[in-house]
Amino acid sequence: MTINFKEQALGNQDTRASLDLLYEISREIAAALDLRTVLERILYLSTENVGAISGSILVLDEDGQPADSAIITKGQFHEHTTHQLRITFDQGLAGWVSRNRQAVLIPDTSKDKRWVRLPDDSVLRTGSKSALCVPILARDMLVGVVTLVHPALDFFTQEHLYLLQSIADQAGIAVLNARLYTESQRKARVMTALAESAAVITASLNLEDVLQRILEQISQALRVEVVSLALIDHKTRELEFRASTGKVEQSVVGIRLRMGQGIAGWVAQEGRGVIVPFAYEDSRFYPGVDEQLHFKTEAIACAPIRLREQVIGIMEALNPKEGVFDPDALTVLTGIGSLAGSAIRHAQLFEQLQAAHIRYRELFEDSIDPILITNWDGNILEANRQAGEILEIETQELLSMSIEQLVDQEKLGHKFEKLTTGETLTYESSLRTDRGREIPVQVYAREAPIEGVSHLQWILRDITERKNLDNLRNDLVSMIYHDLRSPLANIVSSLDVLESLTPEEADPAQKSLLDIAIRSTERIQRLTNSLLDIRRLEAGQPIGSRQIVSPTHLIHEAVETVQPIVDNKKQAISLGIPDDLPEVWVDPDMIQRVLTNLLENAVKFTPPGSKIYVGARSDRKDVFIWVQDTGPGIPSNQHARIFDKFTRLHGKDGPKGLGLGLAYCRLAVEAHGGRIWVENGPDIGAVFKFTIPYVETKE
Repeated sequence: MTINFKEQALGNQDTRASLDLLYEISREIAAALDLRTVLERILYLSTENVGAISGSILVLDEDGQPADSAIITKGQFHEHTTHQLRITFDQGLAGWVSRNRQAVLIPDTSKDKRWVRLPDDSVLRTGSKSALCVPILARDMLVGVVTLVHPALDFFTQEHLYLLQSIADQAGIAVLNARLYTESQRKARVMTALAESAAVITASLNLEDVLQRILEQISQALRVEVVSLALIDHKTRELEFRASTGKVEQSVVGIRLRMGQGIAGWVAQEGRGVIVPFAYEDSRFYPGVDEQLHFKTEAIACAPIRLREQVIGIMEALNPKEGVFDPDALTVLTGIGSLAGSAIRHAQLFEQLQAAHIRYRELFEDSIDPILITNWDGNILEANRQAGEILEIETQELLSMSIEQLVDQEKLGHKFEKLTTGETLTYESSLRTDRGREIPVQVYAREAPIEGVSHLQWILRDITERKNLDNLRNDLVSMIYHDLRSPLANIVSSLDVLESLTPEEADPAQKSLLDIAIRSTERIQRLTNSLLDIRRLEAGQPIGSRQIVSPTHLIHEAVETVQPIVDNKKQAISLGIPDDLPEVWVDPDMIQRVLTNLLENAVKFTPPGSKIYVGARSDRKDVFIWVQDTGPGIPSNQHARIFDKFTRLHGKDGPKGLGLGLAYCRLAVEAHGGRIWVENGPDIGAVFKFTIPYVETKE
């Protein structure tokens, strides 16, 4: 075999030159970590050594999607080309090489279906005619695709393809390292931006200030022309723009969008962010806002504002100053959206708290009643203006005093223990002023948590006028009693004489008139006796004449007394009294008047033709007696005060009276050691119940 030593020498020289070239390329590429620099060096070295006129490189992320790119044309590099190259990746040669991981040489691009035909590929124009495309691999991981083109047909050869693949193999690790480094740098920038945003956004509790801080952080992080923020109005389910920056700062505030309307409405409805590079090409875009503001939206990044997984609004950034949004724009916007939700809610709650505090202060200061706030030791911590005026004390001096210096608190128990239930307790007391005057007051005391700390609130209502009115009423009652007593005794005596002189065969009409007169005088006598008993019992005098009597007998006598008016109203009284009721130790006249008053009340409020129920039973120590009507009933909030003197329920065309009957009943029953109360009936009406202790032998 003949060996051509000259050809072998030439071949060795080519191999050495190729190795030197790859070494230089590897050294050049490995010298940089910045992804943009690495891509530009790969493209420059590839076009220079392979002889291409232009080329592109597309970097893929872990999911195999375009992450970054670069294009070179006649030595000139172009930026922001990822969106442009995405088309060739999805539909063209780069995508085919990526999926198949196979290098491709195309002598004539017009005859290859894998090539995406662009306007400059037509026959009549100078365009790409010959192309190379190879995958960039790093440890069997696809990290990118590089493509070179030349306007001449059949320009590239297999040697060119091998050389480009060798360059790509040398560049694989460098591209991967640069991509990972860029991603780490990007994540660091995102985290830094979010950390800075968190610190800035949460530095204020003023809502308008918080909104502006959010917009400023977005504007700085994304470098855009306009940033706007809208919150959801939960009453109308609309987005209302609350703040904006840039050219439309004032005009956009107040604009409303329906949920789902426009890209902002879509984000609010779907709860996920989106970047739209070309707004007018997106079917979700609503141009009405642009028309209203005379503004042109090019690109949009929009993300929801969340509070505990609930969307409460949106943020949108418009028209990035560099033409396209950075890959991490949506991540930053979404992160700020999560921070903004809590900040906005805290600011809203603070505003509500401030408003409530102002309303409380206004009510506190403008109240016509003195109001004091104390701790549980009784030390006065706060007092309104009226307290100082009525007490004739300067506010600062008042704050050094204790509540026990002003009103009695014995009814509240030791260390106000009766207020620990949370209920409002009320009682009458005298307010002692600095000049020695005493003002009758109704005290309303309750526990009042203020800013998370338990306090006591005291409302001191001046009841001087009420006391004066009560005194006038008492004087009037006393006058009536004394002025009626003597003539009434004469009338009773005269009626007794007339009744004794009236023969059995007298005219029935005359006898009926006489009976009416006798019953009326008996009723007046009961009233005057009750007035006397009220005064005596209120003075603390004991019951004078007690007897052992049967409660059944007292009930029957009371029923007999009211029977005529029951018959007139065509009512009926139903009795439910057991035979074995024990006897009681009482003043028979007083307890009978109690029963008569309760029955007369029942007759007043029971409609004609209805029933009144009277019942009794006994337990181990008491006899229970009740009277139930079938009238309109008594409101639950009136059950306690119905037994106070001069208290009447106000109703349209209701029965009139002095409001003394039930007051007498309470005093009489309590004087006998019992108690009286009212309950709502099972269906309608009211049930008055009282107890009387019984004894087996006379004491």
